[in-house]
Amino acid sequence: MSTTSSNRLDEKQSTQEAKEHSEGFVARAIEEQTAKLPSDVFLWAATAAIGGSLMLHMMGKKEEAVFVGQWAPTLLILGLYNKIVKVAGSDRTSN
Repeated sequence: MSTTSSNRLDEKQSTQEAKEHSEGFVARAIEEQTAKLPSDVFLWAATAAIGGSLMLHMMGKKEEAVFVGQWAPTLLILGLYNKIVKVAGSDRTSN
């Protein structure tokens, strides 16, 4: 089998697999909106949360500092989701 034929077969299998495991309406709608945001927005937001937490901690507001500090991992995970959507989202079958 030639390389070109092999590549076409792999692409066809990948598309078929994507269709079999496609997302629902809600997930597609979320992916469509989150893909519009640049990935570094989440990184900067997480950095701001860490800085805000540090400032609150230095002002003696320990509970508020912990609350705001816990936003950072959530924002980073949302950024990771955003990046995955852009690379391998359900849009690879809807184009």
